[in-house]
Amino acid sequence: MRPFTYVRPPDVDASLRAIAERPGARFLGGGTNLVDLMRQDVERPAALIDISGLPLDTVEELPGGGLRIGALVRNSRLAVHPLVRERWPVLSQALLAGASGQVRNMATVGGNLLQRTRCLYFTDHTAGCNKREPGTGCDAIGGFHRNAAVLGAGEHCVATHPSDMAVALVALDAVADVRSVRGSRRIPLAELHRLPGETPQRDTVLAADELITAVELPPSAVAAASAYRKVRDRASFAFALVSVAAAIEVTDGVVSGVRIALGGVAPKPWRAREAERVLTGAPAGEESFRAAAAAELAPAVGLPQNTFKIELARRAVVAALRGLTEGSTA
Repeated sequence: MRPFTYVRPPDVDASLRAIAERPGARFLGGGTNLVDLMRQDVERPAALIDISGLPLDTVEELPGGGLRIGALVRNSRLAVHPLVRERWPVLSQALLAGASGQVRNMATVGGNLLQRTRCLYFTDHTAGCNKREPGTGCDAIGGFHRNAAVLGAGEHCVATHPSDMAVALVALDAVADVRSVRGSRRIPLAELHRLPGETPQRDTVLAADELITAVELPPSAVAAASAYRKVRDRASFAFALVSVAAAIEVTDGVVSGVRIALGGVAPKPWRAREAERVLTGAPAGEESFRAAAAAELAPAVGLPQNTFKIELARRAVVAALRGLTEGSTA
């Protein structure tokens, strides 16, 4: 690990000033795997700004029924919060599907959102990786790419985003509150993470001096009937091959509201807008579910080892929606 300066400011404003004054600094807590990547000489911050003592660890109900979640709330605590389990069960399920109990006890909401890719080429200094070192190529394309993206990828990077929680938050229309010394802004979670394009080294739209302070969940009638479905190689401590966060509201046998996001298939949590469009106003049944899944996955392009993900994603979407509507009398 390379030498760095360690700073533990007393409050949020001091933390923001500290990182603004130190180009190349990182927020400790600004990515679940940051320290691991420092040990592997992938991340090389000039300074670490320790934010673990800041008062960003509360969960507050908002007027109107929404929820404000501090960036330092532990994943394990959020997963069992009564309001989350009651109003946004898909989020609770997604959190419990991630990593292990020990990791969830330490991981935070902000850190989870900002974790970096788990592509094996990203941490292999003998391999070409445009995300680690722009201009060196993407060795995953011609190498081992079973876990690679089938949507939103390109010639410069085919890595997938690893978070389960982020997939649920994207489906729920969550918004991140972000601060820097220059002011505050709100970023819809669906817009927080970037597709690789020509700059795969940039994972998010955040500036280097910006800190996520909270995530807000809007009130949502459709979220009450929601679920997270994760397909993986083993039952725990495994990243998704494909995951689906789905919420659906059915009125008189017709889909009156629906939210769907996919994980494990793209460089960012993938909001399934086309599937939602096809489903809205359609009969709530197998035929509509299949049509929606097919429409969403129509642009998908696989590589030799991961083409199976396209059909797997179609089936996972259908299964998630079927599970939410079976027995429904609405």
